[in-house]
Amino acid sequence: MTGTAAPFAADDYRARMERAARSAAEAGLAGLLVAPGPDLVWLTGYAPTAVTERLTLLVLAPGQDPVLVVPTLEAPDAAKAAGASALTLRDWTDGKDPYAATAALLDAGGRFGVSDNAWAMHLLGLQKTLPGTSYASLTEALPMLRAVKDTAELELLAAAGAAADATFEEIRKVPFGGRRESEVAADLAALLRRFGHSQVDFTIVASGPNGANPHHEVGDRAIERGDMVVLDFGGLKDGYGSDTSRTVHVGEPNDEERRVHDLVRAAQEAGFRAVGPGVPCQEVDRAARAVIADAGYGEYFIHRTGHGIGVTTHEPPYMIEGEEQPLVPGMCFSVEPGVYLPGRFGVRIEDIVTVTEDGGRRLNDTTREMVIVE
Repeated sequence: MTGTAAPFAADDYRARMERAARSAAEAGLAGLLVAPGPDLVWLTGYAPTAVTERLTLLVLAPGQDPVLVVPTLEAPDAAKAAGASALTLRDWTDGKDPYAATAALLDAGGRFGVSDNAWAMHLLGLQKTLPGTSYASLTEALPMLRAVKDTAELELLAAAGAAADATFEEIRKVPFGGRRESEVAADLAALLRRFGHSQVDFTIVASGPNGANPHHEVGDRAIERGDMVVLDFGGLKDGYGSDTSRTVHVGEPNDEERRVHDLVRAAQEAGFRAVGPGVPCQEVDRAARAVIADAGYGEYFIHRTGHGIGVTTHEPPYMIEGEEQPLVPGMCFSVEPGVYLPGRFGVRIEDIVTVTEDGGRRLNDTTREMVIVE
């Protein structure tokens, strides 16, 4: 995570920290321990310029004021964070024991939720100081903590989606045939930045048989006339994520390529139309998957239908069989079915969707029809 999240006010961060502490209590936890990373940015607006072996940890507990434990040399930067006035800074100097300083804030026999990217050395250090404590990952304990976005967050996600759409409208104008995948990927990255992204997380350009690999690593394969090309790209704009996929064709496609593309488009539409308040996440996956399975291509749809998005480009909730979490207005996630034919080609179509009071709304709106490129 680079930079800080969008310019929210201290009151916004205070409300998030209070909600997180309440959620921890409802989950039977003594509190939350949040290390540098997306959760810390979302809760406080603070992102250290460098994450080092020195302990930085936000302690949230019901009935207690939030405390951010920071190295003394980083305290001035932490004090400038947008949410700093909503918490207490407790600094520690080199040569002192940061775990003892943190332990004084914790229930010695409590179970705590810990952000997933906390370093093992810090968690083990706390456990050694307080052997009666136990821990659960935040994704396990509070998977929906960041899932429901407020109005300002939805506006930022919509703006990131619009920037990704503008990127697609430009990339479809560039030459594909005869160029390497890596060259088109570089174009995508440059366009995302031109349209306001501060961070590019991925630029998948999977041509011809490479399209059958959903997470193909861009290589030096020369794109050929007659290739189907899967484009999947996104990153962070003003602290919030974009992620979209479109599949284009170099020159005129054959009948089977058109048929598979139309099938994936229909599956994506079915997944989108399944979105609504109270609908279990797995029903979005089921709706999209049924269209592909009924057409005889079920074995070639080899991943979940979607993932959440926010201050990271992948986060809960997940649109996958077995996920019974009901959709709630304000949740944002991808709907991205695909068909992958080994050794031949692949097709994926992806939009970010947000749950509304009466259904869903797409945050990507470029054409989902087959696009012909040169």
